[in-house]
Order: sequence, then structure tokens, then C-alpha cells
Amino acid sequence: MKIKPVTAMRPLRLECKIIAEVFPVTAHEVAQYFVSLVDEDAGDSISNLKLQKLLYYAQGFHLAFFDQVLFPEAIKAWMYGPVVPQVWHKYKDFGSGPISVEPVNLERYSPRTREFLDEVYEVYGQFTAPRLRDMKHSEPPWKNTRQGEPISHASMKEFFKTLVIVDDDDTGAAPPQG
Repeated sequence: MKIKPVTAMRPLRLECKIIAEVFPVTAHEVAQYFVSLVDEDAGDSISNLKLQKLLYYAQGFHLAFFDQVLFPEAIKAWMYGPVVPQVWHKYKDFGSGPISVEPVNLERYSPRTREFLDEVYEVYGQFTAPRLRDMKHSEPPWKNTRQGEPISHASMKEFFKTLVIVDDDDTGAAPPQG
């Protein structure tokens, strides 16, 4: 799987050769995984706002590519963007500051799920929370959902499908759930 590098504000396209599998994860587990990827020694950090945007992009690409949710929790349209409320509440004490990095049990995640999340993080993790917020503000799933309401999986899937390139040799296997 490969997501082309982001330049300016052009659409992103995801290329993926993952053979899908069923391995369910929760939004909390996806969040923990993204936080574990932060390289504090290199000066990287992740705020709750940035984490919420990464969850949105991971769910959207997963819906578009595999036609299934990555995690079962709803993503709601809040004032500053898409939010998984349960995850936001877990990290709200960090405010707009960096979330403390804690190790995760990688055995909880299938290799293919890690590959998928690594790819999302590689492309979107490079951006600051404000940049991710600005990118998302032009995207229909959030823009067309009333504040406080869940963003529909159908609208996310439809939008993110416009950003996905499926390789010709894609196997069409069952999608990963985590």
C-alpha cells in the first residue's frame, strides 16, 4: 500500500496491495498506535486535535479501500473537525499540548493493520494539527454534516474513494478490521 506524498492542497491518492484480513480494533487502539509512532527524540509530537484528524483519515481510507469500518466508534462533526468523542475525552487533559507517548502491545495489531496505519501516519502525521484541520475543512463528509451529528460512513466512503488508487493486481480479499 502506498499513499502518494501530499503537496499543496491537492487530493491525496492511496495505493494499496494489502491482502485484507479480519482483525478488529477499537478507536482507542488505533489512537494508541498512532501515539506510539511519535518520535519524541526527533521533536515530533501529537496533540488530541491532530490525533482526531488521523483517526478520521484512517477510517475514511479504510472505508474507501476495504468497504468496512476500521473501528466501530462513530466520528462526529464537531466545530473544529471530525472527532471520536470517546478518544477525545481520554486525551482531553493534555489540552492542545502533546500527548505522552506510551508503548503499545504490537501483537494486538495484525501486520497488515500496522502497515495500513503506518502508511496513513507517514502521509498525514507529517502535518501539524492546524494544517490537518484546514485540509479537512474543505472535505464534504465533515462540511456536509450538522455539528454534533455522526459523519456517515457512506459519505466518508464516497469521498475517500475519490482519493484512492487500487492497484490492478489487488486481490479483492476480505477487508481487515484492524
